[in-house]
Amino acid sequence: MPEIRFQIQWPDGRQETCYSPSLVVKKYFEPGHSYPLEDFVARAREALTIASDRVQAKFGFPCSLAIGQLQAIETTASRYQTLDQPTVQLLQFLE
Repeated sequence: MPEIRFQIQWPDGRQETCYSPSLVVKKYFEPGHSYPLEDFVARAREALTIASDRVQAKFGFPCSLAIGQLQAIETTASRYQTLDQPTVQLLQFLE
């Protein structure tokens, strides 16, 4: 199963590299595009859940790395919820 990493920039300018066990994230994000915080989290949740489900279908167990990545995204995003119109930018896919 092809995995991929994607680099994001949080509202405060901090950059982070995220992981997905599936290329499905490419259907949810576009390099160079900024997403409102809640939209970014919703897209990440859907894409990483699908990615984990694909691992489960193939190997019989969900992808703990995808689940952990989603939890990390949700935790970090919660820090920015009080900002006025926070956005997250998808900088690039790292293949």
